[in-house]
Amino acid sequence: MDLAYIPSPSTGVINLGPVPLRGYAFCIIIGVFVAVWYGNKRWIARGGRAGTVADIAVWAVPFGLVGGRLYHVITDYQLYFSEGENWVDAFKIWEGGLGIWGAIAFGAVGAWIGCRRRGIPLPAYADAIAPGIAFAQAIGRWGNWFNQELYGKPTDLPWALEISEGVNRAEGLYHPTFLYESLWCVGVALLVIWADRRFTLGHGRAFALYVAAYCAGRVWTEYLRIDDAHHILGLRLNVWTAIVVFALAVAYIAISSRLRPGREEVVEPSGAEVTAAKDVTDAVDLSKAPDASDDSKASDASEASDPDSGAGSEPEAVTEPGTAGKERDGEPADSGSAGKS
Repeated sequence: MDLAYIPSPSTGVINLGPVPLRGYAFCIIIGVFVAVWYGNKRWIARGGRAGTVADIAVWAVPFGLVGGRLYHVITDYQLYFSEGENWVDAFKIWEGGLGIWGAIAFGAVGAWIGCRRRGIPLPAYADAIAPGIAFAQAIGRWGNWFNQELYGKPTDLPWALEISEGVNRAEGLYHPTFLYESLWCVGVALLVIWADRRFTLGHGRAFALYVAAYCAGRVWTEYLRIDDAHHILGLRLNVWTAIVVFALAVAYIAISSRLRPGREEVVEPSGAEVTAAKDVTDAVDLSKAPDASDDSKASDASEASDPDSGAGSEPEAVTEPGTAGKERDGEPADSGSAGKS
């Protein structure tokens, strides 16, 4: 039965020559690429343009990393600022320690900035990338396996995780909470994809469903964990956070469904629409600009209306003596007057 146990890697770093490849960072990077790739496919399917998701991710990802690290450092400050600890370790993100709550919150701020710069509604963008984020979390959790961290209570189940002796950890068999959460995140992604197709979710409701479903799973995986954490009324801080965020997500779905049913018809203006809008704007600007031809017409009109200028009055007919009467009587004029004009 021991063959069924999940072994832990002897090291979380693979040295490619002088370049160290850390398993935790590698999993995070792979997860980001998957989220952007799949989010781009969903964005295009909803009428957006290719590349928009990646452009906005340039803002969202750095903000998310900073937010995730800040949440971890603030909630586990004793690991970095207590006696005997080195506060510089707070910047060593490659050693693990990203709080999903801070990552999503700060990432949303970065996404909002990117969406605002492109004139895109943030809820529509969030709906498109929601399943991709869940897939990214599923991949990122394997980074905890490389670091042998965030495992659960001791167990003798066939799929128990083998943990080796190390700093702040004892050798033994434990619940592989990283695996539980990874599988749960895959299920969350599939749930959002199905619900989005079945109920045509829009205006941020697909993202809210992802948040609610993830929080539901986080409560029970958090209950299994034995790493140090702050407790409030007997519950771990992350459990309380999951409960509060779950309630907010469900409330958003209910209220949004009543206020803004259906889905956005247009999530991003097409290139032709942008050009057309620009042409209309240019046309309006030109219509407001003074026209030189209008000035000349106005000048001609003023000259015509000026009695002293002589302009505007028809020239008097000039006839030769003796011809006026004949022309009035219908007789031809003298041949000698021909060609004189």
